[in-house]
Amino acid sequence: MKKLTLSKKILIILVASLAFTILFSFFFIHFLYSQLYLSSIEESIVYQGKRTTSHYHYGELGDEIIEKIQWYNIVSEYEVIVVDNLDDFSSYFPYKINYENLIGNEERARLNKGAYIMKKGYVEELDREILGAIFPIKGETGLIGFIYIYVPLAAIQDVFRESIPLLVIVGTLFFFILFLGLNRTWQSLFRPLQELQRLSVEVSKGNYSSRIETDREDEIGQLAKAFNSMSLSLEEQEKRKKEFTSNLVHELRTPLTYIGGYTHVLKEKIYSSPEEAESYLTTIEKETVRLNKLINDLIELNHLQEELYVLAEEPIVIAQIILDTLDLFNILITEKRLDLQVDIEEDLILVGDPKRIQQVFYNIIDNAVKYSFDRGKLGIQLKSEGEIVSFKVTNEGIVIPKEDINRIGERFFRTDKARNRTTGGSGLGLSIVKEITRLHGGTFSIHSDTATGTTVTVRFVNKMEDGDEQ
Repeated sequence: MKKLTLSKKILIILVASLAFTILFSFFFIHFLYSQLYLSSIEESIVYQGKRTTSHYHYGELGDEIIEKIQWYNIVSEYEVIVVDNLDDFSSYFPYKINYENLIGNEERARLNKGAYIMKKGYVEELDREILGAIFPIKGETGLIGFIYIYVPLAAIQDVFRESIPLLVIVGTLFFFILFLGLNRTWQSLFRPLQELQRLSVEVSKGNYSSRIETDREDEIGQLAKAFNSMSLSLEEQEKRKKEFTSNLVHELRTPLTYIGGYTHVLKEKIYSSPEEAESYLTTIEKETVRLNKLINDLIELNHLQEELYVLAEEPIVIAQIILDTLDLFNILITEKRLDLQVDIEEDLILVGDPKRIQQVFYNIIDNAVKYSFDRGKLGIQLKSEGEIVSFKVTNEGIVIPKEDINRIGERFFRTDKARNRTTGGSGLGLSIVKEITRLHGGTFSIHSDTATGTTVTVRFVNKMEDGDEQ
């Protein structure tokens, strides 16, 4: 059964159900035949036999009595034989029942004691089953004779002659309706499953564009919608995987090209002055640092995404970390003449990993400074919102398109599609921010429009507040 398909299993169940129904009908008809028809015949024979013998309690079995019994034999549906002694039955009923004599020794003894006996069996000469009974007739001094009442039984098809056509018609109609229902079920159930199987093979080959068209709301419809959702998700993942690979190749190719090109120039001494050679060496050094940072960021991001990573948590004076981080950007902020606006609650204490928290602040401020317009505003805010510590950085700079908002934080994803080398970056900074925030149980969000600029918000649960309240 394990190797059979679902459709074959259901077909086997249906065929077995039909076979059981037919078998049950057969046994039910035989039950009606034996319990109703035969029982009613037997009861009638016993009643008629006892009623007949009850009229003769005295005297001998004379001609007048025999004539009355024979007259009854003519007008009734039963066959009646009257004899003076048991041995005379062979003259009037010269047949064997089930290939045995009519009366055996045990039955003879019972009759002589005044009890009646039932006889049922097949008579070859009549080619029919018969049912009957032999009754003793009692006189004043003892038994004066015997009456044998029997009736040839109708065959089962004769008994149900009128019912069988009705059963055939109803059964045929039932099976026709069942066939239509089965055919409809087959089409509605197995065709979508076969289509689903076919498309699953396509998905296994890497074709994620196929979809199952359905407007059904039942379990099959829900399965089809789940498959479509899965295919769409796989298609998007494949697209992002290719984009990730393309981005990674691009990020690695550029520094490697610079390093390879300038190394060749220096090796072949294709330069006009020592100063030019020095600039080539400086470029090689910068690209090496850039390449090293890219690799380190990838390793760090993978490390953060491992479930076994453990934070080194401790109470942090979070305002001091922000101020220390801002000091690292003083030169860039001055060069761009940014209007720095700082609003920090200095007494906030946060439980977390200080190195990772500073990395969050550094990466967010780094992006804000890089993508700010010259002479624009740069806002840094830290405040408590009940049990939440909220850190916001707002800048006036490049607006992030709405379709890119949800993708901010994906590996290598950058809104500057041209990958302007003046802004630098590899598209991994905010990915690391999101992972560190997740590990601290916080949230990361971003909002961008032309009116208010771009605001990045990170919220952490203030565990120190929880502890104080307890």
